[in-house]
Amino acid sequence: MILRALIVDDEALARARLRKLLEVEAELEVIGEASNGPEAIAFLRAQRPDLVFLDVQMPEVSGLEVLQALPADQRPAAIFVTAHDEHAVQAFEAHALDYLLKPFTQARLHQAVAHARQHLETQHRAADNQRLLAWLHAAKPPPAYLSRIAVKNGRQTLFLKVEEVIYLESAANYVVVHTAAGNQVVRETLLNLEAALSPRQFLRISRSTLVNTRWVKGLQSNANGDALVVLHDDRQLLATRGLRELQQRLEYP
Repeated sequence: MILRALIVDDEALARARLRKLLEVEAELEVIGEASNGPEAIAFLRAQRPDLVFLDVQMPEVSGLEVLQALPADQRPAAIFVTAHDEHAVQAFEAHALDYLLKPFTQARLHQAVAHARQHLETQHRAADNQRLLAWLHAAKPPPAYLSRIAVKNGRQTLFLKVEEVIYLESAANYVVVHTAAGNQVVRETLLNLEAALSPRQFLRISRSTLVNTRWVKGLQSNANGDALVVLHDDRQLLATRGLRELQQRLEYP
């Protein structure tokens, strides 16, 4: 039985190292790589590999969220790749098919692959998926994100609903909040606001711009080949991320 495997890690060097180590596994074929959660979800849905080596800690969409995005009957056998502390590793060992703690050895990787092969060949996937699903449901709830942004205006403090925010633009230690009703200035850094806003709703498209994905109408490129994010009011925002990466992120928010 040839295992068809996908490698998911946001670090290119980590993906390359894992692929190199897997070359000695004669009955395993790496059929693809993904550098982020949305890309992994699209690949898993289209190619349905037997096994996925899944980095837990990734920006925007974590390894756990990748699995949560798939129906239970479409989830491959999952080997988590993690640099988490001892308590997190114990949780993975109790509920996941297997885990690899960075940095791992060739022998440890072989053991994980052998475990995956036994799991698949003996058709115990359903039972293991149920244990993993129970863990996913038992995981701590997602963090609470801002629903309103406080804006001081003289002696008043105004509260803007995040749904009304079209995009946020960095200006040194201030952030300009763009809304359909006008612009407001907040004494805060874009980095701090980004951490307080839901990553499913707000997307960093450049170093200085964070856009509300609900206000995005489309994507296009200019004459120089730069990516542009087109808003519903036809404004265009310059993006430093590539069109393919932006499209994947907007398709799987």
